[in-house]
Amino acid sequence: MWSKIASIILRYRFAVLIALGGMTVFMATYIPKLRLVYEFGGLLPEDDSTYIDHIKFLEHFGADGNLLVLGIDDKKIYDAEGFQDWYDLAEDIRDVRVVVDGVETQIIDSVFSVNQTFSVEKDTTDATFKLVPLAPDLTRGGPALSQERVDEIYSQVRNLPFYDGLLFSKKSDATLMLVFIDPVLFNSEDRGTVVEDITALADKWSEETGMKVYMSGLPFVRIQMTSEVKDEIGWFIGAALLVTFLLLLIFFRNFITALVCLSVVSIGVVWSTASIALFNFPITLLMSLIPPLIIVIGVPNCIYLVNKYHAEYKKHGNKAMALQRMITKVGNATLLTNITTALGFATFMFTESSILKEFGTIAALNILAVFVISITLIPTLLTLIPSPAERQTSHLDRKWIFKVVQVFIHLVQDRRRFVYLLTVAVLGLSIAGMVQMKTTGNIVDDLPDNGRVKTDLAWIEENFNGVMPFEMLIDSGEEGEALSPDNLKKIERMQNLLAEYPEFSRSMSAVDATKFAMQALNKGKRAGYRLPISNREKMTLRSYSRRTEKKAQDSENASSVLRNFLDSSKTITRISAQIADIGTLEMDALIDNLRPRMDSIFPKDKFDVTLTGTSIVLLEGTHYLIKNLAISISLAIILIALLMALLFTSVRMVFIALLPNIMPLLFTAGVMGWTGIPIKPSTILVFSIAFGISVDDTIHFLAKYRQELTRLDWNIKRAVILAVEETGVSMMYTSIVLFCGFMMFSMSEFDGTRSLGILVSVTLFVAMFANLILLPSLLLSFEKFVTTKSFQEPMMELIDEENDIELEELKVQLGLTPGKGEESHEDLVKRRKLDS
Repeated sequence: MWSKIASIILRYRFAVLIALGGMTVFMATYIPKLRLVYEFGGLLPEDDSTYIDHIKFLEHFGADGNLLVLGIDDKKIYDAEGFQDWYDLAEDIRDVRVVVDGVETQIIDSVFSVNQTFSVEKDTTDATFKLVPLAPDLTRGGPALSQERVDEIYSQVRNLPFYDGLLFSKKSDATLMLVFIDPVLFNSEDRGTVVEDITALADKWSEETGMKVYMSGLPFVRIQMTSEVKDEIGWFIGAALLVTFLLLLIFFRNFITALVCLSVVSIGVVWSTASIALFNFPITLLMSLIPPLIIVIGVPNCIYLVNKYHAEYKKHGNKAMALQRMITKVGNATLLTNITTALGFATFMFTESSILKEFGTIAALNILAVFVISITLIPTLLTLIPSPAERQTSHLDRKWIFKVVQVFIHLVQDRRRFVYLLTVAVLGLSIAGMVQMKTTGNIVDDLPDNGRVKTDLAWIEENFNGVMPFEMLIDSGEEGEALSPDNLKKIERMQNLLAEYPEFSRSMSAVDATKFAMQALNKGKRAGYRLPISNREKMTLRSYSRRTEKKAQDSENASSVLRNFLDSSKTITRISAQIADIGTLEMDALIDNLRPRMDSIFPKDKFDVTLTGTSIVLLEGTHYLIKNLAISISLAIILIALLMALLFTSVRMVFIALLPNIMPLLFTAGVMGWTGIPIKPSTILVFSIAFGISVDDTIHFLAKYRQELTRLDWNIKRAVILAVEETGVSMMYTSIVLFCGFMMFSMSEFDGTRSLGILVSVTLFVAMFANLILLPSLLLSFEKFVTTKSFQEPMMELIDEENDIELEELKVQLGLTPGKGEESHEDLVKRRKLDS
């Protein structure tokens, strides 16, 4: 089959080039259609209970991640001029617009700061409540109020417990501005640059006033993360191309040969990037890794093919035969190694997480695509350039590489006991490290420690405890009873309980609105901020509330209050809080401590209480990923084992072959445990990626081993040694490229990407030693047990030594004639007979 493929590729090389070029142009047209994702999510399947609970919350109360927080801690804010400046900033933010269908549209729902505070007063004329602004005399742009007036406003605000911990910190002079963004517009493509515009306004204001502004909230975190991803895609692609080109130039010592290999991975980058848009998948942190991954994974294809071409040409000086044998002898093995790599990624397609499924789909398809590009483009381009000079093939004779290979052979032949003792020691340390592995996941965990997102978030958490959404839905089970007097008392107890935990910010519920109304009924006295006690107070409050609701039933504010605290049937209410961005371990411990105390307030037989919010969804998403890690790795091992069984038709050989590939995974897990690198969404891919790539070397080695067994009439020891010598050079080349390529990720701004690059690099480097030292040692130690007759007679040939096409005909079609140093076909046949 591969002889026919080689014949087609070489004979119709111009058609192949035109087809590849046309396909690349077509794919490139999809790149402008790439879209970024600005939402957290996609980790949980749609039938997961936590996901369903969150969707239920969104249906009742809208989004929970639309709050942008600005904070300052400067005494100038209490001056008349600073107070005016803070108000002007709020008004500038309120005026931020986005363009929807060509029309400027307001995207800011509301802005709330000390300048926009109000009190609740009773209107005795119609027995209703009314909201009275505390600073109605503020005007945009000034003039500034007098200092006495500003002091009076602050005094009034301090007298209203409703704002304690909401706008003012109990620990410092810090104050907040709360910006509520329209969730529908913000989660759509019409969001524009609202967060960037607000950030620019805040930075400009800070520069003009000399007061530092801290920013946080999910909208800010989402946009910053997306911007980082967008910036790193181009940088990584450029860096990966540069690194691989330099390595290829060092290996092959020829600019044109390196350029041929670079063209392969460049087309792979175009195809992989365009395929994301073709499938209408968004660019996520994971998806942004695919183009540079394709570069790193595609280069070994080039190395194996070019090495074989150079080795064949050096043997007989026949370019046509070298090209044909490059395809026939390496094509099948390279295809199968690409399939095993693709399987490592494809296992993510069997999870229920949309992010992982999309990543696995695109990665697996493009790994196979880059093989097609390699096996077609490299031979066609090589036919168009001169035959390799002696200097170009001199890389095959590098003394240092052969010295290293000879060390491997010495260990395999004479020091196998040392190899096994070292392997047992490494496994022991690895298992000891695995025991110490931890699982965690924070919303901002992967962002730089010294970046604005983390530093500003740390300030918010220090002064206000947290800013990540945490919601509690309380279903009373009876229509209209969600805010009954008894239930209000339970909600108050629950809020007091949350206040005991330093991780939570000030919580809000219908109880706070009720207390604010009671303060109005008690003539604004601070002590009057409480729930009604006597029946008379309850009746008065109910009467005022009903009249107020009736009077303002068409008011936007009234509907907003109802929507924020109650569902339409008044059966479900909510307690809304923010929580610090703690890890999943801390969150698990907190929830485990909170639940029994929560159940004591809201008995399970009477209430259905649900904990939700982005923080809870992330927690459960991390747990889900960890569970699927074991599934995806197990599935990858099973699928690749089945493929190897099909290739080598020997269960014993498959078992021996898997050991050197599982050991590096255990080693990496041990490194993670000893160094404190946690299992989290960004590092969870290490094992499946590394296993899928490392098993490639095993297939190349066993394919060569079986070929030598046949040629050497079942001389197992000699076959093993020759297999190490033959495959060692290419394995070392590819391992160096893969190591340097993945180490490039260590320069990422994202901690998870850095860890991923380092861990995969280490894993693949260990896998190289395992495949060149441990695997041959096992083959020699268990030669009679492993190398059975079924291994010698496989169901599928990987390398066919004697299946050459008619070279003279091919040489005429390629425009080649036997030149200096080249053999004719007849001479080659004679030499083969003599060799036999």
